[in-house]
Amino acid sequence: MNDIVDRATRSRMMSTIKTKNTKPEIALRHALHRDGYRFRLHVPNLPGTPDVVLHRYRAACFVHGCFWHHHKDCRYGTTPSTNAEFWRTKFESNNERDRLSKTQLLKDGWRVAVVWECALREDRVLETIRLLERWLKSEYSEFETTA
Repeated sequence: MNDIVDRATRSRMMSTIKTKNTKPEIALRHALHRDGYRFRLHVPNLPGTPDVVLHRYRAACFVHGCFWHHHKDCRYGTTPSTNAEFWRTKFESNNERDRLSKTQLLKDGWRVAVVWECALREDRVLETIRLLERWLKSEYSEFETTA
């Protein structure tokens, strides 16, 4: 299937996609702040530049977009049919980078949470925040939301 817009238009459209301050990230931050948690954003000296860092809990949270990080078993983690090989390579490199960042953070003594975009949709955000808060108060080193 061919794209419905020309290459220049598609390139312009893709270049406007944000990597910081996305709607799911803002939803997570608002909920955490409302519940009294204080945090730093996009700490550059930590591996992977986590989206939210809660120093008090030595926890780094990544908010992953289901499409860009190819969330398995999620209806939003699809692969475009056009230029499929490019996208497969792109998703693999994103996942490898995520894995390396997570491994390094754990090695450095940080706790790591991965919150998927689909878990921060309006109907699931409160449940996700409660699970994340329970994890923060636990001894577990890793947390990941499910599809």
